Amino acid sequence: MRTILCISFLLLAITTIKAQEETDSVKVIVNNLFKAMLLSDSVAFHGCFAPEAIMQTVEKDKLNKTTVRSEFVAEVAGILKKFPAGTAEEKMTFDLIRIDGDLALVWAPYQFYFGGKLLHCGVNCIQLVRLAEGWRIQYIIDTRRLEGC
Repeated sequence: MRTILCISFLLLAITTIKAQEETDSVKVIVNNLFKAMLLSDSVAFHGCFAPEAIMQTVEKDKLNKTTVRSEFVAEVAGILKKFPAGTAEEKMTFDLIRIDGDLALVWAPYQFYFGGKLLHCGVNCIQLVRLAEGWRIQYIIDTRRLEGC
């Protein structure tokens, strides 16, 4: 009985460690994305994404109607490299990370600073896929607001 209990505990510990390693590897890519943004490193920024990745923002138009705006990763990377390092900084916290096989979901509230001033805040919803080269961001959709930051 004692042997079965020890084996069960060992298997549980191994599973927990593996799950933590997967969670940490997802966090690394997301953190690398925002580090590249802070450093204005368009190559590193672009390298965090899967081919054909999608970036979208949920926002209100002038009539207060909810819209979804899409951006291309290459366009954002191109704009990013025009700024001096330290201009664009996103501070975020990992509220939720879920992983199922080669798919991961990150839910992360954030604050975005531009030139040291708070520009907006919101939530990032980031979906990643595990490719041959590791985790890459396939889809980001975020909210942006000025109040409640």
